[in-house]
Amino acid sequence: MKHPSNREFFAYWDGKRGDARAPNRSDIEPGAVRELLGDIFVLSYDAPAGYPFRVAGTRVCALLGCDVKDKSFSALFAAESRTDIEEIICVVAEETQPALAGITATLQHGPPAHLELLLLPFNARAHTPISLTGLLAPFDGIPGALGELTLTSWRYLHVPQKIIPRALRKLQIARGFMVYEGLR
Repeated sequence: MKHPSNREFFAYWDGKRGDARAPNRSDIEPGAVRELLGDIFVLSYDAPAGYPFRVAGTRVCALLGCDVKDKSFSALFAAESRTDIEEIICVVAEETQPALAGITATLQHGPPAHLELLLLPFNARAHTPISLTGLLAPFDGIPGALGELTLTSWRYLHVPQKIIPRALRKLQIARGFMVYEGLR
């Protein structure tokens, strides 16, 4: 991670998760990351809606030029990057795998802007919509709203000891249901 805000938010998230793969959403205390709140957002894991923002900090909204609540996150990306960002979101949410991405954004005037995106999962709970959090941090001051975003690089952080395939992970969400074979 290059951006200090992403390093700080990741360290907080990592501390909150303990031995689990990810913390519960309720474990994240806004007061503990008060100085980062303007750059933090939460996405709903809703593919047909384009992974809409559930909440976004004031600096995220300023970077994007409007209040982004309920707007599609993946629609912010250029067509050639959209499939990749959607796959990254799927891995983060379904496989509980944090991701870090380098992003370039177009500006109306001047050179392109460079940003770093951190996506972090929350622990999935039964009967609760899946969501994930993130932080979008620009490397330099940006004079105005960003245009289309393009992924320039990405990687996944902390490969887990035990990888659970997506299909099995979805079955684990239905807690309380057990099958005992061979008993009559």
